[in-house]
Amino acid sequence: MQDCYMPTGNEFVSLPTLNQTTASIESFTVLHMGYKGMLAFWGGESEPLIRPFVQAEEGDLLCDLEWQREGNWIPRFESVKEGVRTEGIYLAPIGQKAFAIRLTVTNHSGRERKISCGVRGVWGNVTHSVNEDKTVTGQRKVYRSGWNEGPVFDLSIGMPVMAFAPMAALPVKWEFEQNEEIRYKGTHDCLLKSGESVVLDIFWGVGFEEVAAATAAKELLRQSFDAVYEETLCWLSKRQKTVGIPEMDSLLNRNLFFNFFYATGMTMDTEEVVMVTSRSPRYYVSAAYWDRDSLLWSFPSILKADPEYAKELLNYVFTRQIRQIGIHSRYIDGTVLEPGFELDELCAPIMALSRYVNATGEVSVLQESHIESGVKKILSILKTKRSEALHLYETFLQPTDDMRVYPYGTYNNVLTWRCLRDLEKLYQNLWPTETLKWLEEEVSCLFDAIRTHCRKEYQGKMIFAWSVDEDGNWDVYDEPPGSLELLPYLGFCGKEDPVWQNTIEILRSPDYQYSFAGKPFSDIGCPHAPHPWIMSVANGLVSGRKEASLDFLRRASMDNGIACESVDEMTGECTTGAAFATCAGFLAYCLMEGLNEGGVDHDSV
Repeated sequence: MQDCYMPTGNEFVSLPTLNQTTASIESFTVLHMGYKGMLAFWGGESEPLIRPFVQAEEGDLLCDLEWQREGNWIPRFESVKEGVRTEGIYLAPIGQKAFAIRLTVTNHSGRERKISCGVRGVWGNVTHSVNEDKTVTGQRKVYRSGWNEGPVFDLSIGMPVMAFAPMAALPVKWEFEQNEEIRYKGTHDCLLKSGESVVLDIFWGVGFEEVAAATAAKELLRQSFDAVYEETLCWLSKRQKTVGIPEMDSLLNRNLFFNFFYATGMTMDTEEVVMVTSRSPRYYVSAAYWDRDSLLWSFPSILKADPEYAKELLNYVFTRQIRQIGIHSRYIDGTVLEPGFELDELCAPIMALSRYVNATGEVSVLQESHIESGVKKILSILKTKRSEALHLYETFLQPTDDMRVYPYGTYNNVLTWRCLRDLEKLYQNLWPTETLKWLEEEVSCLFDAIRTHCRKEYQGKMIFAWSVDEDGNWDVYDEPPGSLELLPYLGFCGKEDPVWQNTIEILRSPDYQYSFAGKPFSDIGCPHAPHPWIMSVANGLVSGRKEASLDFLRRASMDNGIACESVDEMTGECTTGAAFATCAGFLAYCLMEGLNEGGVDHDSV
């Protein structure tokens, strides 16, 4: 059985591998602009990085943990053994370069008990992640610091890289030893009468070096666990959403916050907002930037939860990321990671901008210099991708990032049509008449070109082809990251359109290799991950398959209730792409849109 995790975190620090069985923090991660990605601090082979313990004469008292999430984000466990009840809370307070563990131990045994509680663990290594994990070859040290009266764990490569340090609110005896693996233990001893409790708060600060790490912990100590806990709960409460179905509300908000804190974050070294695929090393292409993933999937739910933060993300895209816009994937500093042009990624910033203006009414953003120049750059690139013969726009890579078969994808061109239509409306009174006239004509011509060249007869019925070329070749296919199922969602046609209906009937029939029709968990997949995709389930929520998608979500465990790339068609468990943060954002958004009365307003998509 796979380990189950309860990830949590804040803008600066992620706890992606909080083990539900052992209550251990196996790793924590931070984003680093200077190193273009993510640093992950790991435990050792024999012990995790941080493991809480509660002990009495009989031995370890933590077992059979029962978990829940406070505010749909803050993990909390309960354990009862030998008449001793333990509650644990893992808190990454909003705005802090730190996290905290609270252990509340209560003696219900009817007799006085000697209790030892605290944390222990091993610091084994540090990895650098951008798609691949590479071990950082530096010097790891532990030493006692006057700043925190306890250990400081320090990584350097001839100069400081990052440090972390604990500080407790009660007296704790700290022991540590420096070997290849750095081992430590922090213990608080107490005598509890029956009915008495002890509350041990341990704060972990993270920073560039000793002083920053130790004082980050000290700041939480000064503020108190209760204060930052209530502040964080209040922050979460203001951003939670409801669709009126309790079980779906829980799923929605868990994925909403996972997207918020794992698809975006603040870099530890420069304190800049960035967007990434995932801040979890469990995702197979973590800590890199994709225009499509961040702006088509992650951004919409963040915009619904926090429009001010969404504006910061737009600024990041139109400054750091705009120079290489539309290129397959990039580092968080905007430089190219994987080359290859993708049409959907070129369009993604315009979709995000349109959503932002429609949601907030902030028209002035359109004329901010970095936004307007970025939009014009996108249009100039787009013009180089148009076929004179077909009046369609080409792509080099498909929405899965896999190589195309034919250059002109139907979904990609519908997305382009939508973006051009939106730009015409957005800049109606702001751009010269000549530019607006070109946009109007291009919208009309592209609409006609898609209708003319991308509709084909298949098995006696007209359908939308997946892609076409100038020689008349075409294919029957679909990819959940950019599905033909989304054509009504994008406003190109209605759900009653017979050509679209025929297309979906073909794609969901048992004859289509990746339909998984008839399986317990039936939805569309593709060769990139040949199992049902959660992205396809989300597509169904906004494309007329609401009840089927909800049934799927009620039964599928996914990645412990968080969206993954694909699930096993027989069990509903994660098969590929665990901790897929941007997909979690799209799932949350589609739950909000699909379950709102009246469905999707296409003019505000």
